[in-house]
Amino acid sequence: MASYTYKALRADGSAVFGQLDAAGRQEAFGLLDRQGLRPVDLREGAGGTLPAGPGLRRRRIPARVLEAFTRQLASLLAAGVPLSQALHLLWQEADERHKGYWRLLHDEVVDGTSLSQAMARQADIFPKVYSAMVNAGETGGFLDVVLRQIAAFQTRERDLRSKVLGAMIYPAVLAGLSIAVLAFLLVFFIPRFEGIFADFGAALPALTRFIVDLSLRAQRYGVVVLLALAAALLAARRFLVSPGGRRRAQAALLRLPVFGAVASRFAMTRFCRMLGTLTQAGVPLIHALRVARESLANEVLAEAVDNSIEQVQHGDRLGASLAGCPLLFPHTVVAMITIAEQTGRLGEELIRLAEDAEEELDRRLRAAVALAEPALLFLMASLVGTIVIGMVLPIFAIQDYIK
Repeated sequence: MASYTYKALRADGSAVFGQLDAAGRQEAFGLLDRQGLRPVDLREGAGGTLPAGPGLRRRRIPARVLEAFTRQLASLLAAGVPLSQALHLLWQEADERHKGYWRLLHDEVVDGTSLSQAMARQADIFPKVYSAMVNAGETGGFLDVVLRQIAAFQTRERDLRSKVLGAMIYPAVLAGLSIAVLAFLLVFFIPRFEGIFADFGAALPALTRFIVDLSLRAQRYGVVVLLALAAALLAARRFLVSPGGRRRAQAALLRLPVFGAVASRFAMTRFCRMLGTLTQAGVPLIHALRVARESLANEVLAEAVDNSIEQVQHGDRLGASLAGCPLLFPHTVVAMITIAEQTGRLGEELIRLAEDAEEELDRRLRAAVALAEPALLFLMASLVGTIVIGMVLPIFAIQDYIK
């Protein structure tokens, strides 16, 4: 029996240090797993010193860091460097914030654990698709090729996510600016005219009276409205976190005229790219479907894929099984997948479909933004213009009153 000093994380993310006795590192890892602890560092020897300080809480590793690690590992393996030595080089050169994760990976591999199993134990860092593809690469003897495929997949995923987020920024800024301008006019601008109108004692036009009354209500109940909005946002967040609420919200999103099509196309792009990458890496189709299903992030679409997986398990073709989900897979896509199955080019065709769908998604995003921008600008101009007109109308009434 040997003594080991460990640093691990509880389920809530807090760090715990301790020592244990085990016949080897594999048994030590098993003991920590049974205690519900996720090891961050494990070193042989009682009373060993483990690094403390920042980074004890498990933080999400940025996508670019994982992508760089994958590319470097693939390059080292392709150059003929043994896996254990490649992992040793990577954790030695890693940033201090991530060094512990790569070292733990190295230590498990040195102890005889396969790379895919070691990655599966750190599921919050290495997604299921990652460990599944690495397992296929280890089994087929082409690990470096699989790692390059993973890195390419990560790059395209990051680019696609950046496109979607980038397309949402400008409309969100316009909407926020419209709300800010409207609040400024109601709370600070209109009250200055209210006193002028009151001094003349003339009857105000209906539009002006409405705007002034709205301004008074904004001043009087503005704080209450803000608190109500904050409470509504909190309630909406809790609703979306709940399983039933999240599913209803996702179903409602898919029914929206423009954004529903964008959401389904985004899901199809991710699904096809992941499934194609997995099948090209040699992962069995059923397992690849289950892993790719996790990429959908929409329970309504995921349930449709569940039906497809069940049909494939009973011997049906993939294309025929996907025909039952027209919201995610149009008839043309199903036809191309069916032909690709018959010609033995399923993985290549799925990746090509993902690339075509990504181009179409880019066009849809540009069209959605092109529609949103003038609509928001028109709304903003209408609100401001209505308030300005409402403030100018009394000037003519005051002139008639003076005459």
